[in-house]
Amino acid sequence: MAKQEDVFKTIIAHAKEYGFVFQSSEIYDGLSAVYDYGQNGVELKNNIKRYWWEAMTMLHDNIVGIDSAIFMHPTIWKASGHVDAFNDPLIDNKDSKKRYRADVLIEDEIAKFDEKINKEVAKAAKRFGESFDEAMFRQTNPRVLEHAQKRDALHQRFADAMNANDLAELKQIILDYEIVDPISGTRNWTDVRQFNLMFKTEMGSTADGAMEVYLRPETAQGIFVNYLNVQKTGRMRLPFGIAQIGKAFRNEIVARQFIFRMREFEQMEMQFFVRPGEELKWFDFWRQTRLKWHEALGLGNQKYRFHDHEKLAHYANAATDIEFLMPFGFKEVEGIHSRTNFDLSQHEKFSGKKIQYFDPELNESYVPYVIETSIGVDRMFLSIFCSCYEDQDLGNGDRRVVLHFPAALAPVKCAVLPLVKKDGLPEKAREIQHRLRFDFTCQVDEKDSIGKRYRRQDAIGTPYCITVDHQTLEDNTVTLRHRDSMQQERVAVADLERILAEKVSLNNLLKKLL
Repeated sequence: MAKQEDVFKTIIAHAKEYGFVFQSSEIYDGLSAVYDYGQNGVELKNNIKRYWWEAMTMLHDNIVGIDSAIFMHPTIWKASGHVDAFNDPLIDNKDSKKRYRADVLIEDEIAKFDEKINKEVAKAAKRFGESFDEAMFRQTNPRVLEHAQKRDALHQRFADAMNANDLAELKQIILDYEIVDPISGTRNWTDVRQFNLMFKTEMGSTADGAMEVYLRPETAQGIFVNYLNVQKTGRMRLPFGIAQIGKAFRNEIVARQFIFRMREFEQMEMQFFVRPGEELKWFDFWRQTRLKWHEALGLGNQKYRFHDHEKLAHYANAATDIEFLMPFGFKEVEGIHSRTNFDLSQHEKFSGKKIQYFDPELNESYVPYVIETSIGVDRMFLSIFCSCYEDQDLGNGDRRVVLHFPAALAPVKCAVLPLVKKDGLPEKAREIQHRLRFDFTCQVDEKDSIGKRYRRQDAIGTPYCITVDHQTLEDNTVTLRHRDSMQQERVAVADLERILAEKVSLNNLLKKLL
């Protein structure tokens, strides 16, 4: 675990050093759990959003997009249940004066049993080599079975407490399993209590006339209150979906693990409206469709898994998470939920407006059911960044740090490098860059030796480097270097646009989804 924590710290440092992610307000000692995306980070983030947006709105004839406001009428959050039920169970340590989410402390304790099991498996695999049967070992080894039994017992007790909203039982679990404060090392805990996560502010020109409003904690409600507007103006027929990318805000108490859990974050959500009774069929459809979107990135299918919810939200009749193997374990990157007709029915009730859909095939009106897919842009960014980071041993004492981004998502698609900074080579490099920049994010890099420039481009994940040398001036050819293999080939300048288009186009990812 310590080794993985060290790797994660190295990745965070790399993200800052190479212009991906900065601590917000850093010159004022920073703002906790708020981050800024640098020049390379914003390009990667925008490419992730573009991949999601086009997969939703271009590959599906019945999905359109909107962009709803962050500020919404406060009654919306009463209708959605956020005012009364959008809470986290919090507990304080009296010695460190630090506040924690009780459920996170218990989840970390459950994860320790998984770590013990994995250590036993790893030791056995090393001992038995190629003849090792991992599945049989997990089913028969006494120590593994003992750890699994303890984990399952804790998990069941935890799930029961969460489902019953039993705050006293959550504290008792923490006491019974002797969970300590990671800072003070003590078990001097307060009682567990609920804390609402929404940020409040005021809208209006005077204090007396101001309306108390919230920063939205999710983007979904902006879709729900607009669904009938979109349906009528777009002449949409069920089933149809509405996609949205936007900022959301949650006053997270336990904000940690870099950009995994933040107070200001971005969501990519799609709400899919269906006939009542057909929701579970569409839930299964989107469950598989969304996993395919992730797997198309080529980060390794074994790094994904489904986690079906035991405790369902008040609005859901089915829910699952797509989890990704981060350096700190499997964590949720996307949720797929069957929200029934809860949200629309609540807004109909609280607004007093009829927002039912008239089904011409059935010749009747009803409130549609909804399937939601919701993915955190920042978590997706982190999963890609961590998975693509490699400190690579090249042999003979030589190493390089490389980001193996999918070419379509890479912040910089190509870099043009004049071999030397004289003899007209920089001018030729600029000419090539000016030719390519209309279609590709392209840099010219002139400083330092060619080897150092290759390493610098590897470190930001540039898929291709184009080296301009004296031969270029003679026959208009360049050396094209491939990031992952480091192989080089001689190509004509006239062919660069075609070659790069074939390699870095987002269409290559989108075609995998069909």
